[in-house]
Amino acid sequence: MEPSAIAVAPWSGEIPDEQWAVYREVLRKARERQIPFALGGAFAVAAYTGQWRNSKDLDLCVLPRDRERMIEVITAGGLSDYFDQSPYDRSWIYRAYSGDTIVDVIWAMANHRADVDAAWIERASPVNIRGEICRVVPAEEMVWDKLYILQRDRCDWPDVLNLLFAVGPGLDWKYLLERTAADEPLLAAALWIFSWMCPGRAGLLPAWVLNRLRLPAPAPGSEAEAHPGRIRLLDTRPWFRAPAPEPAG
Repeated sequence: MEPSAIAVAPWSGEIPDEQWAVYREVLRKARERQIPFALGGAFAVAAYTGQWRNSKDLDLCVLPRDRERMIEVITAGGLSDYFDQSPYDRSWIYRAYSGDTIVDVIWAMANHRADVDAAWIERASPVNIRGEICRVVPAEEMVWDKLYILQRDRCDWPDVLNLLFAVGPGLDWKYLLERTAADEPLLAAALWIFSWMCPGRAGLLPAWVLNRLRLPAPAPGSEAEAHPGRIRLLDTRPWFRAPAPEPAG
């Protein structure tokens, strides 16, 4: 695909320059080494929703076989292992830092439900971030991964809800349901919350998905997008700031 045909990320201007300098060096070195990777985390969420959240880290999703090569790239770039600052689980992630900027190499889900596989990278979507053409983890994989981040001190379901709002109607639902497999009730739970918050938007999801997960059909006169009163019960701050794209097809 020609670079001119790849969507430019308008939110990339919100990335602090000093952080971007670290990220850009790592991205370029990884491409020089021809290491396949896709961006996850805040970069992928922003690519699909249009909302940038500065988490001060860059998530590089790689195949397990490529993790050591990517770690070498980061180390050669002058970043230090974060383990001495704050111990972490090395079985699925390598964390490195320069100042207050962090770069993560990720090769598996934190719960080891699955490793990063070829689909995470081959199905990734290209985006132009400050002139750097990067690929971001597919939205289906982002939803699947973030469903399991429901902890006492961290919950990624707000990201799941924003992804559903932004790109839900165009998701490859057959693929996503195959990915969730026996954990389909977890996806159904997130969709029940979504349909309560955004009945109109949920009504744009494929009918067979609503039927399979036993979600309520949109009532006549449902809001075109979201239910403001219900959303305010959860948070008075904006939930869905970015305009959702038209459904595929």
